[in-house]
Amino acid sequence: MPLVDLDRFDFLYANRVKGMKSAATRDLMATLSRPGIISLAGGFPDTRAFGEEAFREISDQVATESAQALQYGPTAGLEGIKDIIVDVMAAEGTRANQEDVFITTGAQQGLDLVAKVFLDEGDAVLCEGPTYAGALNAFAAYRPRIIHVPMDRAGMMPVPAREALKKARKQGIRVKFIYTVPNFQNPTGVTLAADRRRELLKIAEEYDLIILEDNPYGMLRFDGQALPSIAALEQESTGGTDRVVYLGTFSKIFAPGVRLGWVHAQPGILHKINIGKQGADLCSSNLTQMLIHSYFRHANWRAYVRHLTALYKERRDAMLDALAEFMPKEVHWTHPEGGLFVWATLPSYVDATSMLPLAISRNIAYVPGEGFYSGGAGKNCMRLNFSFVEPAKIRRGIELLAEVVRERMELRSDLERGSQLGAQHGASRSAVGNSER
Repeated sequence: MPLVDLDRFDFLYANRVKGMKSAATRDLMATLSRPGIISLAGGFPDTRAFGEEAFREISDQVATESAQALQYGPTAGLEGIKDIIVDVMAAEGTRANQEDVFITTGAQQGLDLVAKVFLDEGDAVLCEGPTYAGALNAFAAYRPRIIHVPMDRAGMMPVPAREALKKARKQGIRVKFIYTVPNFQNPTGVTLAADRRRELLKIAEEYDLIILEDNPYGMLRFDGQALPSIAALEQESTGGTDRVVYLGTFSKIFAPGVRLGWVHAQPGILHKINIGKQGADLCSSNLTQMLIHSYFRHANWRAYVRHLTALYKERRDAMLDALAEFMPKEVHWTHPEGGLFVWATLPSYVDATSMLPLAISRNIAYVPGEGFYSGGAGKNCMRLNFSFVEPAKIRRGIELLAEVVRERMELRSDLERGSQLGAQHGASRSAVGNSER
């Protein structure tokens, strides 16, 4: 059967497709399965930690209710799983009402649904720079403007955020919401400071915006004190949920393969999201919801999360130690207190995207930084994942990566020396020519 040239249908594709692009981590999947490669690229939790026996046990429990598990369910989700989510959010210090919980097929669908109900073409989203690439992809279908706000070690900076909103207002650009990953941010690993969370709420109130709080990593804290979610701070100040739309997921505290997340928001927003989800997939899987309900009701899920955090802490420490040992002094990186990622910044003249094929040829992979910006910034940055690789492999991977970085830096030095020698040679020839005249 001949291959179909899909490009000949360019004239039929919707305009929204023009802004959509594949995520760098998705594009790397085939490469990462190659034998021998050490992948620091994916954002994978280590599902090997869960164990076959535990999975078999909860599967057997759900099998006794197979008729319901294999049936359609309500668009907003089963009541039992909503009760579990209320408990999970309470464990993080956020009060949740069951009627304000809406089940999604992963938090990724939550991003898409929020974008679907809020964004018209040309509207704007204010977010961190860099930000989660999957969010950029979810928003792109609705063709918004992305306004990146710079970050420092305490997260999104409030003064530039205000300046960006003032500028957008003057230009007649409608900013619909602020998007933030406040805890151990993807891709930087940085945590938004408590005072900045409060400041972000004030900014949203001043400009009458929604805050989309994406919190997949909040329970994966290794060091320091847990901070209140922005949703909890809003509840503290107003007594309820109004402008904060909270996204949660079971991907990091249970398993990503179950593809189950949730939105916690006020009823008006959830009504619109309900309509949007009906057009997307009718409902999330009953089977998945019942698997999670069974596990969280009958197993010690908090102990499992503690096991994961201990595992990831050891791997984070291995990565930070290896970076300090092997990387050139011109390279800088974040020191996350939890989560899955470290963000490394190379000298400005090193392009992490063009360097990637060389790194892969040496059996080490990472995600280049420019995929986490809408406008191509971050070329000299890279995201490094530590959750899925054992400490010894992390150490070896960073050693290999440091060799590649050093080679690129030395190449630049060699080119600069060659340029200087060429200039000196040209100057000497010019001087000889002048003397002959």
